[in-house]
Amino acid sequence: MVLDRLAGPRARPFRLLAGVAAACGLFAASAAQAESLRATYALSIIGVPIGAADAAASIENGAYKVDIGLRLSGLAAMVTKAKGAATANGVIANSSVLPNAYANTTANSNETRTVRMGLNAGAVRAVEISPPFLDMDERVPVTAAHKASVLDPVSALVMSVPAGQPLVGQAACDRTIPVYDGLVRFNVSLFYKGVRNVQAKGYSGPVSVCSARYTPISGYKLDSQSTKFMADNRDIEVWLAPLEQAHVVAPFYIKIGTKSGTLVIQAVDFHVTQQRAQNN
Repeated sequence: MVLDRLAGPRARPFRLLAGVAAACGLFAASAAQAESLRATYALSIIGVPIGAADAAASIENGAYKVDIGLRLSGLAAMVTKAKGAATANGVIANSSVLPNAYANTTANSNETRTVRMGLNAGAVRAVEISPPFLDMDERVPVTAAHKASVLDPVSALVMSVPAGQPLVGQAACDRTIPVYDGLVRFNVSLFYKGVRNVQAKGYSGPVSVCSARYTPISGYKLDSQSTKFMADNRDIEVWLAPLEQAHVVAPFYIKIGTKSGTLVIQAVDFHVTQQRAQNN
């Protein structure tokens, strides 16, 4: 069932949700500014509402922290007990996101699993998965090189735009994001498609429209049909909203084609606040 895949411990859609919420909460702001965001994303599949994802994030003096949660509603909540939560923290230096710690817990009616990961300057130092996966010998090995220069799923979509480049347009989209979630190493590549105008509580204006591709690197099962489907998937799209002061872009809308229909993750509340940071 698609709902179990959405919120189950192995679900790629939840890893995407984690990245989305994080991306909307992390800003490469100057050290003189403190910024925070509270955002809510509506989830639907084949047009039917199934729940929401919340993000609460802050950055001050170059340090960031993000907390996100996934909850189901309506018929989806009656069908499965699925839920999820994730958190990450780290620093932003020279426009580079450097995560320190990541954790997520996902659960459905069958199991609950927690992943904790420590990182240093993009290199994975330690991973703890409880309970551990029992099929590791069936997966493509994750090498030491695969664990270097990566982002965790919650820090994965922090997207700064080069100085002097417009926040709406090609520079907002074109990039490849290396992600490691403690089990699977993969890339998400974005490609510019165009511009459109959107409106939600807290934001109204233009967004950059990007197509997206998922590329598995390691940690996946060779006979996984879901991995093959995602690698071949041409029906993934992300809309990126500009955040002027931070000179970054953040996901406003995501569309993912699945075997059960189109999954849509859309911002319905998108509030960013800025204030002077407190000097230590």
